[in-house]
Amino acid sequence: MTAKLSPTQMAWRAAQDIDDGAYVNLGIGFPEMVAKFQPPGREAIFHTENGILGFGEAPAPGTEDWDLINAGKKAVTLKPGTAFFHHADSFAMVRGGHLDVAILGAYEVAENGDLANWSTGPKGVPAVGGAMDLVHGAKRVAVITDHVTKDGKPKLLKACSLPLTGVGCVTRVYSSLAVIDIEGGRFVLREKMPSLSVEDLQAMTGAELHITAPVADLIVPEL
Repeated sequence: MTAKLSPTQMAWRAAQDIDDGAYVNLGIGFPEMVAKFQPPGREAIFHTENGILGFGEAPAPGTEDWDLINAGKKAVTLKPGTAFFHHADSFAMVRGGHLDVAILGAYEVAENGDLANWSTGPKGVPAVGGAMDLVHGAKRVAVITDHVTKDGKPKLLKACSLPLTGVGCVTRVYSSLAVIDIEGGRFVLREKMPSLSVEDLQAMTGAELHITAPVADLIVPEL
């Protein structure tokens, strides 16, 4: 079996690219863990659609206040300056272009940046939700995802087969095997697992991987 990053390690890698002071929305699932891994000397301001700006990390087990939750119904803590606001005001922030980054999960990502992260099929996410606003309201959209499905099929494709969340919106993918940018309607490989050849990675990717500069090793800490 090919060695791959855990969800926690993918979240760590994504966190390294968030600028100090950035306003960031984290999607439900893997992306929520990004908040735990802010690099020293940097502090992002996290936003959640249900109406909190500037919340802190998850509380210790047993100390949760269940009146304080994010959009994924996970308990959060408060930081000095945390703000609460109406759901409609929260989406006005999103739609008004006030978020620097949105980091979301994905079922499929196409080489042109199309994103599908919901499905009407069995066990699918029942609706597209706020993601459709985030992908076009945030200045930068990144994805955290396993590189392949549970049955080994590529999740990075020439074109999405599932209902789209957004068109041409994703600029970077942090997968369990690689870091890939989307530039000019194509996948550009930036980093990969050291144990994996480019050829092996290509075999697990549903569209061509382009190389425009030396590919770095994808090195993350044990978490």
